[in-house]
Amino acid sequence: MNTFDFTISIDKFVEDLDVIDAFYARCDDVSMFNADGVTRITFHRDAATLDEAIRSAVSDVQSSGFKVKQIEVEPECVGAAERSGCQPQ
Repeated sequence: MNTFDFTISIDKFVEDLDVIDAFYARCDDVSMFNADGVTRITFHRDAATLDEAIRSAVSDVQSSGFKVKQIEVEPECVGAAERSGCQPQ
């Protein structure tokens, strides 16, 4: 199992602490923050592949009522994915 770091920007600017707390209760491997008028969620997701990590994170985001606007993958994760034979889709 590897840990992959990436950030998902969502469609809503989230300031409601109850909403933030609910998301943290759902995902214990995230940091949620607001910058430049956008809410971003950084994941530190354990998974066999980068693709699996991203798919599970997107599922968590969507299940919480948000839409994914953008996914940013840390460069070192891409290298790890290539070394493990994973090709993100």
